[in-house]
Amino acid sequence: MKYLVVSDSHGDKAILQKLITAYAGKVDLMLHCGDSELPATDEVFKHFKVVRGNCDYDLELQDEQFFDRGQDKILLVHGHLLGVGFGLGGLQAKMEELGANMAFFGHTHQLGVEVINGKFILNPGSISYPRGKFTALGGTFAIVETFASENGKRIEVQYYDRKLNAVPELQVTFNAK
Repeated sequence: MKYLVVSDSHGDKAILQKLITAYAGKVDLMLHCGDSELPATDEVFKHFKVVRGNCDYDLELQDEQFFDRGQDKILLVHGHLLGVGFGLGGLQAKMEELGANMAFFGHTHQLGVEVINGKFILNPGSISYPRGKFTALGGTFAIVETFASENGKRIEVQYYDRKLNAVPELQVTFNAK
């Protein structure tokens, strides 16, 4: 399965439309981790699965979504309600509660990816207002691809900048459950 993951666009509808034009039909699922600052009825959400972030006020947006994609059990959240700014414990507990083996979140505006206890966790960073070590990229999103393997699954991650260019130093492969 192939997923496009983006977060924290903060009203920048043009970048979401650019992603739709470039990737619709080329990935299995397009996911937005919240703080879009767009209404749930916006046409971009015909293409994206989206959750509500702390800067989203449309109550039609859900705080979390869960997707069962066969070997991929995905939790999609913004993360503010799980305290991701202080650590991943709340996110891990929610994954355990739902039986998720993958989680995508935002909120911190800092990209990051890791496997903890065999479970895959990714923050795509902010596409519009990045923070941290990779701020100079001007914004990031990620393409995550999963493959069945003998020991569970292999997960390949590639981060991209706002110009849709792959960032070579931000490519990684994991083995997970």
